[in-house]
Amino acid sequence: MDKNKNVFDNVLQLIGSTPLIKLNRMTTEIDGEFYAKVEAFNPGHSSKDRIALHIIEEAERQGILTPGDTIIETTSGNTGFSIAMVSIIKGYECILAVSSKSSADKIDMLKSMGAKVYVCPAHVNADDPRSYYQVAKRLHEENKGSIYINQYFNQLNIDAHYNSTGPEIWDQTNGEITHLVACSGTGGTISGIAKYLKEQNPNVKIIGVDAYGSVLKKYHETREFDDKEIYPYRIEGLGKNLIPTATDFDVIDKFIKVTDEESAHTAREISNTEGLFVGYTSGAAMQAVKQLSEEGEFKPTDKVVVVFPDHGSRYMSKVYNDKWMEDQGFFDSKNKVHTTIEYVK
Repeated sequence: MDKNKNVFDNVLQLIGSTPLIKLNRMTTEIDGEFYAKVEAFNPGHSSKDRIALHIIEEAERQGILTPGDTIIETTSGNTGFSIAMVSIIKGYECILAVSSKSSADKIDMLKSMGAKVYVCPAHVNADDPRSYYQVAKRLHEENKGSIYINQYFNQLNIDAHYNSTGPEIWDQTNGEITHLVACSGTGGTISGIAKYLKEQNPNVKIIGVDAYGSVLKKYHETREFDDKEIYPYRIEGLGKNLIPTATDFDVIDKFIKVTDEESAHTAREISNTEGLFVGYTSGAAMQAVKQLSEEGEFKPTDKVVVVFPDHGSRYMSKVYNDKWMEDQGFFDSKNKVHTTIEYVK
């Protein structure tokens, strides 16, 4: 390998060291400087590459995994893709239990990477035998010599971002970061980054983004699990109907909730204004920035980092599909369909 010449032994050596890109047009009316940590520059096009590689290599160091073994995981799509990619390079079988809320694009990508995919109903309780949590546990029991990654309850999820994403952001901002805004699903990304940043400067404000229909914000504020908060929502990889131990609520200062509709439109806006083709949760994170600005969160001297977790290509059948948007009722007098395709006959 010669990194200076951009020559690598395999694709896994490209994981991490993603760019921090200044946001310009979307933030002209907002106080502060805003930068996106664009995780789509990972080879698997998402931040989940980091945890897949870290967890699998730690299992290898402990002698838990040997070539030919099977890796099993629950995923909304991105983690599964990353695990499948790492498995190909390292010689493991890969079985994934996926939420039916995952886009068709994500599911097709998982199959294309050689994974065996079980699609499980999204809107069932976590302890329902059909849920992707329980299906993954069952598959682990049935497949001898397998390991279950279990990202929602795996400390290594946090460690991966503590060891890589956090230091990268601190270095890229020369230690001048004042706020981190990041979506919370498993919680590994925000918790790992937050833990590192708080160790460098306890005054860095960590803001988690949650979905309406998820329990995380209320749990953070009350430390009580309220199942009345739970109802179906559309954003993938954001929020939860359980409390993941991979979320360190103590290092997060506050949560803010965003809607499916506004997050979808904001994802499209990022593409059309900043030239960054990003996913649904990136739209959610940026929507949170807008709402925080309206609450007076930011000052002109602030330097804010917003985590954009994945690439827009994962959502071609959803937020970037006009029919899907129309079917959800997301187009109105304010947000209209813009036809930009003409067929020449």
